[in-house]
Amino acid sequence: MLYSQASKEFLKKLRNVCGIKKRPLHEPFFFGDEIKCISNCINSTFVSTKSEIIQKFESRVKKYTKARYVVATVNGTSALHMALLSLNLKTNEEVIIPSFNFVAAANAISYCGAFPNFVDIDEKTLSVDPNKLENYLKNNFKFKNKKCFNLKTKRFIKGIIVPHTFGHPAKIDVIKKITKKFKLFLIEDAAESFGSFYKNKHTGTFGDIGIISFNGNKIITTGGGGVVITNKRKIYKKISNLIELSKKKHKWKFDYYGIGYNLKMPGINASLGLAQIDHIEKIIKLKRRIFLKYKKEFENSEFFEIIYEPKYSRSNYWLQNIKLKKNSIKLKNHLLNCSNENGLNTRPAWTLLHKLKHFKNCSKSNLRISNDLFNRIISLPSSANLI
Repeated sequence: MLYSQASKEFLKKLRNVCGIKKRPLHEPFFFGDEIKCISNCINSTFVSTKSEIIQKFESRVKKYTKARYVVATVNGTSALHMALLSLNLKTNEEVIIPSFNFVAAANAISYCGAFPNFVDIDEKTLSVDPNKLENYLKNNFKFKNKKCFNLKTKRFIKGIIVPHTFGHPAKIDVIKKITKKFKLFLIEDAAESFGSFYKNKHTGTFGDIGIISFNGNKIITTGGGGVVITNKRKIYKKISNLIELSKKKHKWKFDYYGIGYNLKMPGINASLGLAQIDHIEKIIKLKRRIFLKYKKEFENSEFFEIIYEPKYSRSNYWLQNIKLKKNSIKLKNHLLNCSNENGLNTRPAWTLLHKLKHFKNCSKSNLRISNDLFNRIISLPSSANLI
């Protein structure tokens, strides 16, 4: 009876927002001028990494986020990888991340021969809980040679990657104070939060480095692509060099400083982003209207509650999410099956990273909130063209 009542209510509320059509979880929203921008790029013949359009797109991101430096990459994961290398992450060191997280951050750490160390999240922000983070560091880590090391694994903790989950800003100012206290670098994973602000400052600009994704399912898209943003010139120069194979500048000679990576965003992708970024505020306005429609549907529900943006934030509401009032993974899976069978693409939160086979032996704190919310959160259709 419970499943039947919950699923009927769930489908009715989704249909009230989504209409009768089949709806994907998130699709790009195009305005029409993207075709002109892409055509201009094609006509220039500079469709790859030597296009001037890349610099134009980087400048637009810089202007919008107010970051001093921007480097465009082929995707958000490569941006994370380059960020870690620029901060000298080494083999057998550790980086703290939440387990309630997309796998890209843990993978990027592994690319460097290092290990993720999983911490719990705050129920309001869905990102790192500052109080739990500080207590975890105090009780499980010590300073040695002015570095923080894990008492259990004996590895040095180099830094932390803080996601702005589903576009909602973390308590990044408080977390930043903790990282300074424990001498950790701070990377903001703003992959999902382009257009989100915390205390009137764009996400990704608080830490040493921020990264943003412009994948096809993000708030705006370059097809595939991402950027690194930073206020530190040294980091900017290092990443700029790394993504272009560590090549020495010369008109015709091919010589290199060392190992490099071919990870610069192509011009054809940047041309799409250049058109899309003109409409970012229109898209966010639509996304916030979608949130209000879902809020109206779910705010007095017996079974569900809507997830709001945290205090002091303007979220881009990249993905709309609800929580089950009852912790029941069986009910969650029933609702996911029911909605997807009816053409409404809902999804669960990502599999907790500490439960993945290749990360199960990594260090972790008590992850009570992460485990609880994994059983309760459902992401809803959230495309900007939904209304």
